[in-house]
Amino acid sequence: MKMLHVTIQTNRFEEEIEFYEKEVGLTLQRDMRPKKDLVFLANAEGETCVEVLRNPEIGAAGNAGLSIGFKTDDVAAKHEAMVAAGYEATPMIRPMPGVEFFFVKDPAGVNVQFI
Repeated sequence: MKMLHVTIQTNRFEEEIEFYEKEVGLTLQRDMRPKKDLVFLANAEGETCVEVLRNPEIGAAGNAGLSIGFKTDDVAAKHEAMVAAGYEATPMIRPMPGVEFFFVKDPAGVNVQFI
């Protein structure tokens, strides 16, 4: 079985798309606009997607328990870049030798881990 997507419902639809394109490096795979405010973003075609769905009635609290992790080639540089871009990044977390990561919240309140 293959995981297809993770759905994020948000009232900050365009900001959410921009975050995953600019900060995570995902690209638009499917765009249902203008019929429906729904897009799928991924690293490449056939990869697991982040599905972003506009829901004007939901706030960040609906996504507060969700966490999505992304691997980056240089976690320290990514941390610096996220802080420079104005995101509130957690301090680096080092649970064991050779493993380090941090979190930021995306515009919809999802905890995004860069490892």
